[in-house]
Amino acid sequence: MKKLLIKNGTLIGNGWHCKSDILIEENLITAIAEHLPENNAEVFDATDCIVSYGLADVHVHLREPGFSAKETIETGTRAAAHGGFTTICAMPNLIPAPDSIETLFVEEQLINQQAVVEVRPYATITLERKGETVVDVEALHSRVAGFSDDGNGIQSANIMKDAMWKVARTDSIIAAHCEVKSLLRNGYIHKGKYAIRHGHQGICSKSEYAQIARDVKMALKQGCRYHVCHISTAESVDIIRNAKHLSDKISCETAPHYLTLSENELQEDGRFKMNPPLRSDNDRKALIEGIVDGTIEVIATDHAPHTAEEKSRGLKDSAMGIVGLETAFAVCYTKLVKTGIIDIEKLISLLCDNPRRIFGLGGALQVGERADIAVFDIKRPYKINSKDFFSKGKSTPFEGWKVYGKCRLTVYNGEIVWKA
Repeated sequence: MKKLLIKNGTLIGNGWHCKSDILIEENLITAIAEHLPENNAEVFDATDCIVSYGLADVHVHLREPGFSAKETIETGTRAAAHGGFTTICAMPNLIPAPDSIETLFVEEQLINQQAVVEVRPYATITLERKGETVVDVEALHSRVAGFSDDGNGIQSANIMKDAMWKVARTDSIIAAHCEVKSLLRNGYIHKGKYAIRHGHQGICSKSEYAQIARDVKMALKQGCRYHVCHISTAESVDIIRNAKHLSDKISCETAPHYLTLSENELQEDGRFKMNPPLRSDNDRKALIEGIVDGTIEVIATDHAPHTAEEKSRGLKDSAMGIVGLETAFAVCYTKLVKTGIIDIEKLISLLCDNPRRIFGLGGALQVGERADIAVFDIKRPYKINSKDFFSKGKSTPFEGWKVYGKCRLTVYNGEIVWKA
């Protein structure tokens, strides 16, 4: 029987915060205790490391089928393993879009052939993500993480209401990209001080929070599980905070870049361009308040790789999106935990326990569970270098940052899928 023994690490998550060993036999966690005997097991020494259940990212763009020059299932899932993620949810901005059993099957085949970690695909909310006709939710819900038109906000309230009614009947979840197109006005960075000073066209905060406000009211009436993607504004935090007092079916995520950067750090470089954009420092502080008080329960990367050429055109003309799977834990640990804003338990809940619970992904750090484990070195610093990424995408605003929390080991389903 194949055995792996992870020794001397500090276990975090699912109520754990102690030094302990973990024994993995075949694909299961079979023992958690101090001083476990080796008994012919392969041994990994996790001294000075945090050991958690495999992280879960509910907002990842794997780009296949349709855009393999940007990323493939293989490169994206290897990037996930490199960052400590063992479960990721793949967004449906694809060709063909997974809006039916037939088109979903195309993506599922690629996942089965290439993925080195678990991939749960999303189905679209509407056919071809056009916002006009709701997909066959009943047919799709059991095979997907949820429903999203990510990249497009649903402009019609009636279409969203119909989608929520159908999703609520199946107890699935909507993961909503919230954006009012009429308020964008050709903007591409935040409508703030930097945009004014440098002559850029700005995206106003209302384009995000106005649609969240509309959707939350409908979700509460429909009893629909409703998750807001990549929130970036203070107003969004307030709307969701108030809604969560009324229903536990409302949730949201933000991303590491919105918690650690603002328009103050913008440069004339495509690696600072994403959607939604980096907002004001007051927005960043409001997001931090949101994770501290529990309004924001999930940190997701919105890993969005593009080719080097697509990201080389400056702020105005570069494609929107940055990569994040390989930097998320280290950036958040360094900027949020080491600075005392949150503790390590809170970070693991944001990156692992909460997304697994909200999206029904399963898994926990306990005996009998599938052996998905991540080990992070929190003692030795390193510099983020995009040349080391497994992702095809190399565009990151964190290039050159000195951080702590390098992933040294990732185990998925009992197999080592990354080891440093």
